[in-house]
Amino acid sequence: MKHPSGPRLSLAAFWLLSRAVLLLYTFRVVFVPGPDVTTDVSVIYHDWYEVLRGGTYPLDDVTWQYPPAAAFAILSPGLLPFLEYAHAFFVLALVCDAVVFGLLVYAGGRPGKSPAGAWVWLVGVPLLGPTAYSRYDIMVTAVAVAALLAGVRSPRTMGVLTGIGALLKVWPALLLVGTVRGRVTRRSWAAAVVSGAAVLAACLLAAPGALAFLTFQRDRGTEVESLGALVFHVARFFGGWDGEVRLNYGSVEFLGPYVPLVSGAAMVLTALAFGWLVLWRLRVREFGATTLCDAAFVAVLLFTTTSRVISPQYMLWLVGLAAVCLVWRRSRMRRAALMVLVATGVTLLEFPIWFSHVVASDGPGLALLFVRNGLLVAASLVAARQLWRQTVTEPRLRAAGDGAGPARVPAQGGHRDGALLNS
Repeated sequence: MKHPSGPRLSLAAFWLLSRAVLLLYTFRVVFVPGPDVTTDVSVIYHDWYEVLRGGTYPLDDVTWQYPPAAAFAILSPGLLPFLEYAHAFFVLALVCDAVVFGLLVYAGGRPGKSPAGAWVWLVGVPLLGPTAYSRYDIMVTAVAVAALLAGVRSPRTMGVLTGIGALLKVWPALLLVGTVRGRVTRRSWAAAVVSGAAVLAACLLAAPGALAFLTFQRDRGTEVESLGALVFHVARFFGGWDGEVRLNYGSVEFLGPYVPLVSGAAMVLTALAFGWLVLWRLRVREFGATTLCDAAFVAVLLFTTTSRVISPQYMLWLVGLAAVCLVWRRSRMRRAALMVLVATGVTLLEFPIWFSHVVASDGPGLALLFVRNGLLVAASLVAARQLWRQTVTEPRLRAAGDGAGPARVPAQGGHRDGALLNS
């Protein structure tokens, strides 16, 4: 019988090696071609840090487009005063990476679970290159992963973490879409509302401008890496569009004719994705062991793919949620998770390595965006189809086959985990 410490030691060794290489790039000992992605930390985040230390949110900076609890992430390097700001931030990002990895290794070593989730995270983070440690998204992803893994046993803990995560960057609120109807949903959703409200109140009382991000986020346009941007890339490639590419609201966006129309279409697609999730929630007949994580993965995947902005760091969200899904041996999200991993690797090529080609809308840039965004679209469709089949179609067919009426709805996690969920 193979001792479980063997695979864990291999995982740990690969994690140490891959993160050592990643840190070389992040600390600029070795250089990745293209723009320096670490300037967001050393310049933008550091400027916000100084403003926040002064007792106010960045009211006059349109690039501040984050919920109020993001201030905690920006201020966190102050915990390491013996390091300069950027270096302290990178160290804390490494710590969050290690926490996620440790949680996935621990969860994957339990009966009925798999180390595949830890491998997804192990591989996925360095595939994004130094961007992985140069944005605070890795901190948000750590909260989301912890919330989903806690949700198997404790709905309230999941709710508390989800509420905090939503005040860090909104999208963790989608983690609640797959909770079991009834007591589990009431406990987790209520805990999320209470914790989120408490954090929001603390932020509002602590400094003025906590809600300024709402205006800045609303006014964003179509970012050059988004799905909708392909319309303008193709038009520019064939010389049929008179707009421009410009740094706007903190990202490189298209500005000019038809941009509001495409941005509006992206929002319609997002609304349709939300409508599909509501329909799924109403039609679901069986909540299995993997439903909570699968539904969260599908929800975030749909909203990422249809967004007006698909920044490179968004891939960290998907890698983290895909990793949690694959902790379960019976997960059907393997194909979608593999597509996300490949898309993450392509994202590194698209930004920063060949970002100049993306901005120029030339052949290589167009090809990279079609591959990356095409993979995200395919992953969204595959994952959504599997979720629907597993929780709606197949339970209905089983119920019709045995004549037993509606399918029984087991608790998430099944057996002992399910019992704990409902205790």
